[in-house]
Amino acid sequence: MRNYLLILLLVVTSAAQAQKISIEDAVLKQNTTFKPATVGQLQWLPVLEFVSFSENNELVIEDAKGRAKSKITVSDLNTATGSALKNIPRVTWIDDNEFYFYNGDDIYRYNWIKKSGSKWVSTSAEMENFKLHEKSGNSAYTIGNNVWVLANGKSRQVTKLDSGIVAGQAIARSEFGITEGLFWSNDGNKLAFYQKDERKVTDYPLVDYTTIPAGPHFIKYPMAGSHGELASAGLYDLKNNTIVYLDVNNGVMNDKFYITNLSFTPDGKYVLAAIVNREQNHMDLISFDSTTGAQVRVLFSEDNEKYVEPEHTAIFLPGQSDQFLWFSERTGMNNLYLYNMSGKLLRKTSTPFPIREFIGFGYKGKEAVVTGQGMYPTEQNAYIIDLGNMNVRGLSSPAGTHNILLSGVGNHIIDQWSSLEVPYQAEIRNTKGKVIRTLMKSKNPLEGYEIGETQIFSIKADDGTDLWCRMITPPNMKNKQKHPVIVYTYNGPHVQLVTNSWMGGAPLWMHAMAAEGYIVFTLDGRGSDNRGLQFEQAVFRNLGDQEIEDQETGVEYLRKQTFVDPERMAIHGWSFGGFMTTSLMLRKPDLFKVGVAGGPVIDWNLYEIMYTERYMDTPQENPEGYEKANLTKYVGNLKGKLLMIHGAEDDVVVLQHNMSFLKACVDKGKQVDFFVYPGHPHNVRGKDRAHLMVKVLNYITDNL
Repeated sequence: MRNYLLILLLVVTSAAQAQKISIEDAVLKQNTTFKPATVGQLQWLPVLEFVSFSENNELVIEDAKGRAKSKITVSDLNTATGSALKNIPRVTWIDDNEFYFYNGDDIYRYNWIKKSGSKWVSTSAEMENFKLHEKSGNSAYTIGNNVWVLANGKSRQVTKLDSGIVAGQAIARSEFGITEGLFWSNDGNKLAFYQKDERKVTDYPLVDYTTIPAGPHFIKYPMAGSHGELASAGLYDLKNNTIVYLDVNNGVMNDKFYITNLSFTPDGKYVLAAIVNREQNHMDLISFDSTTGAQVRVLFSEDNEKYVEPEHTAIFLPGQSDQFLWFSERTGMNNLYLYNMSGKLLRKTSTPFPIREFIGFGYKGKEAVVTGQGMYPTEQNAYIIDLGNMNVRGLSSPAGTHNILLSGVGNHIIDQWSSLEVPYQAEIRNTKGKVIRTLMKSKNPLEGYEIGETQIFSIKADDGTDLWCRMITPPNMKNKQKHPVIVYTYNGPHVQLVTNSWMGGAPLWMHAMAAEGYIVFTLDGRGSDNRGLQFEQAVFRNLGDQEIEDQETGVEYLRKQTFVDPERMAIHGWSFGGFMTTSLMLRKPDLFKVGVAGGPVIDWNLYEIMYTERYMDTPQENPEGYEKANLTKYVGNLKGKLLMIHGAEDDVVVLQHNMSFLKACVDKGKQVDFFVYPGHPHNVRGKDRAHLMVKVLNYITDNL
């Protein structure tokens, strides 16, 4: 067993003096009272090597070494703009002289050199998906299912679509890295937008229980193997007031492809889009003429026998419209590939770890700053790529999780990081890695509270693969005393729970439960994120199989520990973690005595197309895999106590999953417990979340 980061010891010397954190406070105060102090609104000015941040209700501007300090007060903003602000608002820099901020429905701009400001853009509550082009002041937004633009103080409706066709919003249910639906060209004269025809997609009923009588609210929900949305992408020219559409699939509209990762070239002449087939095993990156929408060329293609998953747009080199970087996992690890607009591969990185995020371009555009793994997959460090030879060198050295902001010139970074031992630290470094200045080193906000130890370590899977774990033990634990265990699981795609960050990435409620005498354990098994393609694709076509084996490996490790009571083990998880919790309670009924499954997928036939078909293929192509993963067929195996929880208005994992499960329990004569949170979608938030976590703890305690 590798054990590189052992202990986060927060217990004060006298247990009698330590305060206990309640579950309610752990949930409701995690981001206030118990959050490490951070530098507010910390950011670089666009070009100057100056930083800005909020402090004592003022906006501070200073150079990288802390000199040439200026302060902007709330009074300064109110005097210049005629606002009635009480606190410094969140600001976004337009250039080195001006920033803008929201005040109600209006956007104001302020020049800190001239100390002048004015109202810039007026918005309203009906404007959704608002997208501001900061250089021109042009704005795009949606009203209902249509796109509008606001330019030169005048609003203009761009699309006039029939009901069931939606423009300007995220498509593909926000898969493939899609988070928005409106995209400006660099000069602000052209607007690209996603569009989806959902008329053949199933209308799925959610119920609004706040009315008398309760009434249905219909959403479009494409289930695996059924009709999907018809995707398209439009291009609007503000000067000519014209729309053209990208010529994808020779103009044939069907649900056999996805349009992803839409972006303009810097000169605005072309639009790039990654076109993925419905099987999700083939992708073409295609350039389109931004004036006509005509296809120019396929720049390159990618194939994988399991799936491809583009999640990043093309990243063009500074001042160039001919060369761009592209993220790809084609060799097994996420790397960056440098292409030209003829589709020629020029160079690529070859890191043995996945590159996670592009941060920006460094020295004269000759370097790229990225984040990726540190020494271990639980870490995140900064790296510099020499674009001339694509060699990679480290930039941040302390072990931990580093989040990076690159200055406009590219000579300095802001490094905000934490680890098991460091709650929060903000530093300015040069691109050689030297610390120029420490902006803040936070104190432990949990000092004086009854908090146990957190350990991060790896154990071996059956084939020797490292599986990383986090274990939180009770305060003042004695190894000879046997403790009950709560295993918290997710173990699904795109999620990594175990990180070398403050508290090991664990929410505070886990520490509160540990203070109640529990060992709280989490394992990132195969299928989870940031371990490379082989690790992530191990679950393909058989969701639940490999993940169960890896979680069982974690249980076997726990049972060997002298401080664990193997007869008192519980499991809890939400969403994919709810699927895993239910799977383990039914398919490995002797592992856990108690389970609490929140928002669980029960039958993958009932989950959405884009996600499910990537990992399982369609039900028609993989009937055995769907049948094996359908948890209703294992209900008869249940031995322990099981609580199922769901949000009444869940639009991600719809309530039908739990309804089908409960029906199977009735049919098999199995008793389970069930609780619904009215008014909540997939996640239970706000004060109700405290109620949820108390319910989870009470259920486990009462039945373990």
